[in-house]
Amino acid sequence: MKTKRFFSALLAACLSLSLLLPVSAAGSGVSLAGASQAVTALGIMAGDGSGNLNLSAKVSRAEFVAMAVKASPAGDGVGQAATSPYPDVPRSHWASGYVEAAVSMGLAGAFSDGTFRPDREITLAEGASMALALLGYGAGDFSGAYPTGQMAMFRNLKLDKGVSALAPDAALTRQDAVYLFYNLLSARTKEGQPYINSLGYSLNAAGQVDLLSLVNGEMEGPVVAQGDWKAQLPFAPAQGKVYRDGALSAPGAIQDYDVVYWNRDMNTLWVSSKKATGVIQALEPAGSAPASVTMGGKTYPIETSQAAYALSDLGQYGLGSSVTLLLGRTGGVAAVADVSASVDGQIGVITAVSNGTFPDGQGGTYTAQNVTLLGVDGQTRQYQHRAGGMSVGAVVRVTAREGEMALRSLSSARLTGKVSADGTKAGKYPFAPGATILDVAEGKGAVFFPERLAGVELKGEMVRYYSLNSQGEIDRMILNNVTGDVYEYGILTDRKEEGQGMNKFVTYQYDIDGNSYTIPSSTTRWPVGAGPIQLLGDPANPEKLYSLNCAGTGEILGNQFAAGGRKYTLSEQVAVYEHRNGRYYLSSAARVAEGDYTLTAWYDRLDPEGGRVRVIVAKES
Repeated sequence: MKTKRFFSALLAACLSLSLLLPVSAAGSGVSLAGASQAVTALGIMAGDGSGNLNLSAKVSRAEFVAMAVKASPAGDGVGQAATSPYPDVPRSHWASGYVEAAVSMGLAGAFSDGTFRPDREITLAEGASMALALLGYGAGDFSGAYPTGQMAMFRNLKLDKGVSALAPDAALTRQDAVYLFYNLLSARTKEGQPYINSLGYSLNAAGQVDLLSLVNGEMEGPVVAQGDWKAQLPFAPAQGKVYRDGALSAPGAIQDYDVVYWNRDMNTLWVSSKKATGVIQALEPAGSAPASVTMGGKTYPIETSQAAYALSDLGQYGLGSSVTLLLGRTGGVAAVADVSASVDGQIGVITAVSNGTFPDGQGGTYTAQNVTLLGVDGQTRQYQHRAGGMSVGAVVRVTAREGEMALRSLSSARLTGKVSADGTKAGKYPFAPGATILDVAEGKGAVFFPERLAGVELKGEMVRYYSLNSQGEIDRMILNNVTGDVYEYGILTDRKEEGQGMNKFVTYQYDIDGNSYTIPSSTTRWPVGAGPIQLLGDPANPEKLYSLNCAGTGEILGNQFAAGGRKYTLSEQVAVYEHRNGRYYLSSAARVAEGDYTLTAWYDRLDPEGGRVRVIVAKES
């Protein structure tokens, strides 16, 4: 799995969260998805059992009062009211505590007849007045008859961005409430500070709500998926959304020793399966109170008190111990387990090997190989191998033996035959449900499911390894650069050569995912010219550049590109560029398919060989 895409996916998971949202209000300048996630993360609003916020529904006074109280700094511990606040709000009413709190905070009050009318739809004027009260404004701050002054300040403070209700007596929808409370977060209080500061957060440099920081801050956990771990959650995993390593997953995808975080109001779990296994080489600043642990030459910060205790001189692990570090979302150590937690039976490809001398925890040292393994699950793990003999590119199996992890080289298991059109069978073997495939090219890997290979003709050394389960189904497979999915794709916008002979230097300029990169004065001369390219490694410091093949001009038909009487399948991440006035601009397939453009497609290899259309260049006709 590519690092860049992993973190992109992780960020997207935090910022999308599948809240079943409609399109944002036209011209509001505020993302409805972002606004909804902010108010949900803070617990101001919650969805139904399916996570649906029902944004078109009207809001009652009781519901809005509850939201307003939850949006206050003291809104967390509200329970049932001590007495019945109003005749029509008995103590048994679900919102009695919120009504009582709102009245005591000066956010709301009764009507002239002494009733609260909790079920009546709340009006824009009433909602605006409560938001202004949260900002510290009272009746003395407004001039003119109610609600003229309140509405004027409501708009001056830009609390109305995205709110569709215009008239003071118009009923608010839940979508209006989302925008109103989101706007409240960045609004200035009467004292001049952003309101979000009172909740323990701050605005970013652009003066906007830092959604990622907010979601992270409201996240609870972690807990290790082991034993009765589900009992520690405020909701059952099956009742919420699950993101595992940045991808939307089923609750059943959570495995033993995964690290789980959650937000109860979002009904969302974030799960990390990252692990590191090896021998503890150092604990800093001291074994009595470790803040970091070093293993395999890499230092990991310790992020939980439980992990710190386990690694301290009071815990069960210390220098020289063979352990598995269970890593959290940010790469810190969330928990520590015996080495068997590193997935006994893991199979993968060695991508790096180094030799070193390490302390044994008893005053002596030992020599071992540090082995980096890219597993079929897409995770990279490090192991120490004392027997030696491991080399880059070898396929190995990891097993737990006498408290340590042992690596054993596996013989190649070739497989030939065509993958069925529906991706359920390779040659004579069906794929098992949930089967995973690792495609490795030049030390890099990409993980995908069998459907990606639909129609591919497997031959020669394309398959390096596969295993069958007890039902005779393929459950794991390792490929030798079949799909091209490990590479990045973009446009080489310029290539210049300077100097002569041994002193010739080449400068490359290219665009990947809309980001521009330059390699100045390189002595490496890759066989590429201006146009679409394939890139291996970090775009800022690539290992190799290759040119793509031109399919010719044609048109986009669904997930295919038709050109010259042939159809080519589009990559799910196909890069589309518009070429105007000698420059390239990142675009989208949907945009250029509907416009008046001449489209040219570029592919890495043909469909039966596992290839895809990687780049489309659009020129205005």
